Amino acid sequence: MRKCCSHPGPLILNGFSLIELLVVVAMVSVLASIGLPLAELAHKRTQEEELRQALREIRSALDAYKKATDLGHIVRQVDASGYPSNLDVLTAGVTDAQSPRGSKLFFLRRLPRDPFASEELGNAAETWGWRSYESTAEDPKPGKDVYDIYSKSSGVGMNGVPYRKW
Repeated sequence: MRKCCSHPGPLILNGFSLIELLVVVAMVSVLASIGLPLAELAHKRTQEEELRQALREIRSALDAYKKATDLGHIVRQVDASGYPSNLDVLTAGVTDAQSPRGSKLFFLRRLPRDPFASEELGNAAETWGWRSYESTAEDPKPGKDVYDIYSKSSGVGMNGVPYRKW
């Protein structure tokens, strides 16, 4: 028996049917709904790691400044604590009192920004809250020196501790 050449067989369409397209769109939607929270979580983790690093870096610079003052490299006023008067001193540098050429001591190359601070704040020093040597950790208040810094963010970390307390 011979097939007729005029009838090609079952009709085959090249492409997808409407139901196949709807199934694919539904699967992509489900994957996107799973991926979006994970991306937000990864972004928050990155910001928290940047905050930890910035706090560690600035606090180390504050301690190095205090140590240089105690060793006599920085001239201290009689009533001063030995900590810098502001955060910008860490990057601007101070004259080394023990250097015969009057060279400068620098404690930071640049002051890191608080990653949770608003982008509208231009100066990195404005993004941080700071407390003086005379205030307590529970009630930080600025004064005539910078003893410690903290984030001004009202957010809470993934560990349940507010960023202000880090």
